[in-house]
Amino acid sequence: MTIAPSRRHVLAGLTGSLALPGLARAQENWPNRPIKVVVPFAAGGATDVSARIIAQKLTEILGQPVVVENRPGAGGTAGMDYVVKSAPDGYTFVMGSVSNTALAMGLYSRLPYDPVRDLACVTPCVLAPLALVVRKELPVNTLQEFIALLKASPNRYSYGTAGNGSSGHISWVGFLQMTGTQATHVPYRGSGPVFNDLLGGVIDATIDVPGLIKPHTDTGALKALVMATRERSSVLPDVPTIVEAGLPDYKAYSWFGLFGPAGTPEPIRAKLAEATQAAMADPVITRRLDNEMGLPPMRGYNPARFEEFLRSEIAYWTPLVRASGARAD
Repeated sequence: MTIAPSRRHVLAGLTGSLALPGLARAQENWPNRPIKVVVPFAAGGATDVSARIIAQKLTEILGQPVVVENRPGAGGTAGMDYVVKSAPDGYTFVMGSVSNTALAMGLYSRLPYDPVRDLACVTPCVLAPLALVVRKELPVNTLQEFIALLKASPNRYSYGTAGNGSSGHISWVGFLQMTGTQATHVPYRGSGPVFNDLLGGVIDATIDVPGLIKPHTDTGALKALVMATRERSSVLPDVPTIVEAGLPDYKAYSWFGLFGPAGTPEPIRAKLAEATQAAMADPVITRRLDNEMGLPPMRGYNPARFEEFLRSEIAYWTPLVRASGARAD
């Protein structure tokens, strides 16, 4: 995949040296106005909720409002592209994920940005292990029963995801291929609408984070069949692991992390990374993210380490996505 350098990047290289004194002052005074964090998915999903929890604490730490703005669409790539095209002044960031970075590189033949070249890493925020859940009326109570149901009626049942190319979408592609089953994909613009239709019986199943599933399994409105991890979740302790459910080679997870547009000054990114890590170390924030939502914070990252992590995720996931044959365009 070849992407030509943008005009903004060329101009930045030509004019950057002329603005060094002013740039240095701006970095020293950062932040001196509100910061925007774009969530490239609809409100109500795990990316959105975790971003708002962290943004609230960042507002306290940085002394300036950190405002979350939802820009859903195109499997999370529309919001990423918006930030890529924003000014790299330290006041616009995006809560990206594995789906609109590593997975998107394998899903889209014409991705409008390169995650490594066009984004400036700040820090990962949370890991997002995923669980498979079905509507309560579905006549299954275990993963093996669900697999048998899909095999008996190919494409009769449907699954919802946060969009084409989302981590949930690729998780389903892997699951169906590994089990030799077929189901109908219904893409949405975030997890919130998925759960609305799952509760309403419009779709039959989804894969998402434990924190979004738990309120509905507690009331019996939904049935969680399996955690796609090797350890049980503290949020859904009664749900068997993928090993216990008899599919040990399957795994599904996501992660969420902060990026700025390429050219965002490293001192600003380092300061924001430090503040974000401090926010996630707060016991109240840790409890809300990990104990209540099942999203353990990713500790000890700075921009450089995050970039190494991003490159490793691209190297792992992109070939798998391409080999699966899944496409989002």
